[in-house]
Amino acid sequence: MSKPVKELLRKEITDRLAGVDSLAVVGFTGVDAVTTHQIRSRLLQKDIRLMVVKNSLARSAFREIKLDAAGDLLDGPCALAYGADSVVTIVRELLDIHRETPKLVVKAAVLEGNPFREEEIEALSKYPTRPEAIGQAVSCVLSSGANLAGCLIGPGGAIASLVKAIQEKREEAGEKLEAEAAPAAEAAPAAEAPPAAEAAPAGEASA
Repeated sequence: MSKPVKELLRKEITDRLAGVDSLAVVGFTGVDAVTTHQIRSRLLQKDIRLMVVKNSLARSAFREIKLDAAGDLLDGPCALAYGADSVVTIVRELLDIHRETPKLVVKAAVLEGNPFREEEIEALSKYPTRPEAIGQAVSCVLSSGANLAGCLIGPGGAIASLVKAIQEKREEAGEKLEAEAAPAAEAAPAAEAPPAAEAAPAGEASA
């Protein structure tokens, strides 16, 4: 392959992967052309693109776009799968395809510059995608907010109810005492007036 052709191919890889920081490395040895076409079509429906590369040219392109970690993962005939909303989505789809087409193998992946080798791919597929992570975070915040509001409103309402109950009990007790005191006051006999002093005889009074 002439140097100008190599440069064109390297530039194509660089251009197509511009802005990409996550991808999967796929081995497809033994997969026939018809199956490969079907796999490409299936991946494209999920906004995942598959690009067959020459390893040496891919490594050179990776250095230019700061995907150096991916260069160490290339081994044997490889294709790069990229796109979708996350490399986790890509890996999940590729693993599903692998179960149907065992000759297609997910050799490695790069998640935001972090390399994952073949033995780590299954664990990577369990990671939440970015939309899933955002959804979980929002759900957690909303749930915590509701719990916090409940904690604030619940005890406050309980205290208010308790204060009201105490007040009502005091009012009931006061009314009861007044009700009991009224009949007692009515039943008590009027105090007898002390007997009037007997009038002294007129003679004694003048003596």
